[in-house]
Amino acid sequence: MKPEQRRERIVDIVRARDRVTVDELAGQLGSSRETIRRDLGALADGGRIRKFHGGASAREPPKEGPFSDRMGEALREKRAVAAAAAALFEAGSTMFVDVGTTTLIFAEALAGRTDITVITNGLAIARILSNSGTKVFVIGGEMRPDTGEMVGALAVEQIGRFYAAHAVITVGGLSALGAMDFDLEEAQVARAMIGQAKTLTVIADGSKLQRDALFRVCALDAIDRLVVDRPPGQELARALQAADVQVIIAPDPESGQNK
Repeated sequence: MKPEQRRERIVDIVRARDRVTVDELAGQLGSSRETIRRDLGALADGGRIRKFHGGASAREPPKEGPFSDRMGEALREKRAVAAAAAALFEAGSTMFVDVGTTTLIFAEALAGRTDITVITNGLAIARILSNSGTKVFVIGGEMRPDTGEMVGALAVEQIGRFYAAHAVITVGGLSALGAMDFDLEEAQVARAMIGQAKTLTVIADGSKLQRDALFRVCALDAIDRLVVDRPPGQELARALQAADVQVIIAPDPESGQNK
């Protein structure tokens, strides 16, 4: 078993059992205690688990702040990612776009494109695009007042009435486990969009890399393209390469160079 595979297995075991000892992990994985201790140290340094003397316990995933607060975070990076992602789509493209701070900025980058069609569950995204002449379909459902997004069973059912060439989603975290979200209903919407699209583009600023959340949206091998403002770390880069994900590093618009 390769080190990255063993470490992902350790994370799965710790999450399933909440608390596990070095001896238990060594026996279950057929590795030495010294190897397991090194693995636990690396995983703890990366924030994946909590390490204690003789073992490890599950680490509670970080929580997202209010949507309005997150809109002001990493704004320069999100704009770079949005601009790079918007340039990927040719005339005639049809795409699902879910709701997030990065996809809202992505909509601003798309504004004025009259040669594409967007299906979204976000009122703000729909308003930005429709006011500039883009053809937009809005998914219905239960509206969340803080984000203006539609979620729930009705939203998922309505997504099933469409089929698009692309799905463009943002994530709460991205690790070797896959694309993750902090909210169950948002994850359900994203999964439904992915299921009705031919290709998947994930857009995210670098703070989402090597970060886990509570709900998995999809495995890495479901992602066709990842647009991000900086290169992933070594472990995640290897996992993305193994999953055949195209990684696009957005140029920094203020420097004219890749970050």
